[in-house]
Amino acid sequence: MAMQMGQEISVDFDVPARMRDGTTLRANVYRPAGEGQWPVLLTRLPYGKDFPLGTAVMDPAQVARRGYVVIVQDTRGRLTSEGEWNPFHDEDVDGFDTIEWASKLPYSNGSVGMYGISYFGFTQWAAATLQPPALKAMAPLQTWNDPLNGVLFRGGALQLGLANWDLQMDLDVLMRRHRGNREALGRAIYMLVGEMDNLAWRGYWELPLKNFAPFKRQGIDSTFFSVVEKPMDHALLDYMTLLDKRENVTVPTFNLGGWYDIFLQDTIDNFNFMRNHGSTPEARQSKLLIGPWAHGGFINPVGDMNFGYGSSAAYINLQIDLVSLQVRWFDHWLKGIDTGMLREAPIRLFVMGANIWRDEQEWPLARAVETRYYLHSNGRANTLNGNGYLSTEGPDNEPFDQFVYDPTNPVTTRGGALLMSPEYRAGPLDQTPIEMREDVLVYTTPVLEQDVEVTGPITVRLWAVSSAADTDFVARLVDVHPSGFAQNLTDGIIRARYRNLARGEAPSLIEPGIAYEYEIDLWSTSNVFKAGHRIRLDVTSSSFPRWDRNPNTGHDFGVDIELAVAHQTILHDREHPSYVVLPIVPEQ
Repeated sequence: MAMQMGQEISVDFDVPARMRDGTTLRANVYRPAGEGQWPVLLTRLPYGKDFPLGTAVMDPAQVARRGYVVIVQDTRGRLTSEGEWNPFHDEDVDGFDTIEWASKLPYSNGSVGMYGISYFGFTQWAAATLQPPALKAMAPLQTWNDPLNGVLFRGGALQLGLANWDLQMDLDVLMRRHRGNREALGRAIYMLVGEMDNLAWRGYWELPLKNFAPFKRQGIDSTFFSVVEKPMDHALLDYMTLLDKRENVTVPTFNLGGWYDIFLQDTIDNFNFMRNHGSTPEARQSKLLIGPWAHGGFINPVGDMNFGYGSSAAYINLQIDLVSLQVRWFDHWLKGIDTGMLREAPIRLFVMGANIWRDEQEWPLARAVETRYYLHSNGRANTLNGNGYLSTEGPDNEPFDQFVYDPTNPVTTRGGALLMSPEYRAGPLDQTPIEMREDVLVYTTPVLEQDVEVTGPITVRLWAVSSAADTDFVARLVDVHPSGFAQNLTDGIIRARYRNLARGEAPSLIEPGIAYEYEIDLWSTSNVFKAGHRIRLDVTSSSFPRWDRNPNTGHDFGVDIELAVAHQTILHDREHPSYVVLPIVPEQ
């Protein structure tokens, strides 16, 4: 991509923007030096415009040299901006007002694009729902639309791992609370850092959840407490929900995600909605790119896997870096330059295993064949040394599998789509240590004689009986390498009382001893199981502390201090076929 190397830029710090209620938000503004007017690229984040995250997604100095005004703003109540920090609230109105302000700056040509990741991916969508006239395009990276599908809950289970985020965000709150009292501030920071450092071995484990001790000890007034009191309540979380508001978005979106990202599925769903149901022709020109990345992690290797030099965001397909790719998108929509992007396929995916980038026309892939791999065993699928296996042949009359789920000794989280305390790394990690546990059922195909590509949504249908009135079931898709390395690809959880939520039914407890069919959404992946590898499905009842432990009592959420043991039975016979649905892509 051509770049005007050597062009000087100007940087203005702490530039004020007045919101409609009188609150002043401040931003750093990077722009080409000299007289002129240029399109604006805006990002609004709560992590500090002057800190590394403020310039991590797109280096504003480099982008300003390419002929843009780049504005990096502290959101309301954060760092240099005025107001009270109330996460996710006001981002629509503040975003609208900031876009209008930015479009009228003397060095702005009136056209605004937005970019950013995660929370500052959300600030884009929130503003766009109000249809600010100056907004022309967005590039949301790794963000959500439904807080009940990855942010606060997943399958009815609490995303407990994300408590780490609340603690980190409290640092600036303490700075404001104790401004002018260095001794009190020092004590408060010392205590807060202690909570963060001890979260993995103490904080995550503390009960009851309704009085979550790490927050209570810090005096944190977190959304956590309201969602524990009213779990899985969309109405309560309307301010951070985009599901029924995307129809108001009129601008095209370049959606960027990662196979190991905590917001993967919503990134895909956002693209699909805009591409197929966008309210304008421009909105229907939206695009999607998914790399083998974790949340905020775009370099190679990811977890324990080396996906190749061209997998990193700095060298996408050895063709372009992620910053230049976004600038190419904005060049089209904000500068009217024909970059050729709209003539290219709307989707670009990284296919793991083959370790290649590939263009696609739709999601799910029209040519993918949904194929059932059924669970089988001789009655002991426990551990990777058991006799569980997967086959495309349906089950006959065969024995069930059993395990004991003890929430005082849960299966611990090991890799995956995580955003947790540092002890828990995201991405692909060897699952062998947890597959050695008796409370993990392991079903594996024979060694593959030829490559098998799986690209698309993954679903598990599981017939199960529990001794508890409420419990959880977790399923994980794994690629077993010839060395025995068990690479996790994607997983999911279902809380029994929410088993029928997708059908619009209210939560209800289960009857102990009765068989129920559960649908577990494992979201999506793209992976070639190479010849010599094996396809594996792990089934258990916990992945803690990523998801909270189900206490198996059936009591109201968050009240339990005592935990009960559940005896779990997984059925896979003719009347109760349990299986995973894999979208198999035929060889081209």
